[in-house]
Amino acid sequence: MKQSRNPDGKASKAVTAIIIALILLFAGLTIYTALRQREQTAAMTSPAAGGGSGGGAPGSRPIGGSGAGQQPGGGQRQATTVRAARVVLGTVENRVVVNGDVLARSQVAIYPTVAGKLTEFRFQVGDRVNRGQTVALVDPSRPGEFYSQSPVVSTISGTILQTPVNPGDTVSGQTVICVVGDLAVLAVETFVPERFSTSVRPGLPALVSFEAMAQEHFAAEVDEVSPVLDPASRTLRIRLRFMPGPSGRADPRIKAGMFGTVSLVTHSRRNVPVIPRAAAINTYGNWIAFVIKEDATVERRFLTLGLESETTLEIVDGLIVGERIVTAGPNFLSDGDTVHVVD
Repeated sequence: MKQSRNPDGKASKAVTAIIIALILLFAGLTIYTALRQREQTAAMTSPAAGGGSGGGAPGSRPIGGSGAGQQPGGGQRQATTVRAARVVLGTVENRVVVNGDVLARSQVAIYPTVAGKLTEFRFQVGDRVNRGQTVALVDPSRPGEFYSQSPVVSTISGTILQTPVNPGDTVSGQTVICVVGDLAVLAVETFVPERFSTSVRPGLPALVSFEAMAQEHFAAEVDEVSPVLDPASRTLRIRLRFMPGPSGRADPRIKAGMFGTVSLVTHSRRNVPVIPRAAAINTYGNWIAFVIKEDATVERRFLTLGLESETTLEIVDGLIVGERIVTAGPNFLSDGDTVHVVD
């Protein structure tokens, strides 16, 4: 009778052969590594490596000892390339950046005295009107009743900024016929988040920029602060006035209706020690910096910070004015490392 084939037996033999081959390969690699380490040790302890004609004992260091900047075995430790700056006296400002709209500082909504149909507008947006001048007419007549038209009078002198209704519309005593404002004095209205509400006060300086004049900044200051926060948005409404230029007036290129970016200075300190933000590292909740000593090694210092801006930090404790600190590459340093400073 023919014997049946045993596929499981062949598979077991194949697995055994693979395991034996892996063991032999691992043993060969181990022997090769040991021989290479032996050759390197012999080369390091040879007369050429030891630096003396009579050779040196196994494990001896090159001439020069084991001073700073050398690794065990005689290898010179490579200095870390860094950039540096000095601790200087400067100004630190905390800023909050928000968006706002330019509007006339004095603007008033004009209402009719009677309800009826708006029959005529005597001015258009941009026209100048005087106080007491008629800007529109309203016909209060009803079916079967006829009345003379009632004038809508401007209560201030200025420029017509808006006309929310059109001739033919039916209006009431609560309908805004137009908005008149004094464009000679412009303001920026914006809203500040609640967390900054205690820092905002009249007279606080600010800078305003516009997309139409992207490379320029216009000086302004807080003129009005709302006494209450908006309960829906949790923001505080403020108005800023532009500082007059050499002519005594604000820049004529600024127009009502422009959309601006307001950079508001909430806190400012002058003549205090400051460093670049890149020089400080936060490690486990502590701020540190590396001071470069005269022997080109670094010393780690723990810092106490004050005000922070986008580019600088105020130093309350930990550094002295005039000390040189690492500004690029501090994340790869340890206390006592040797550094090479580049410009």
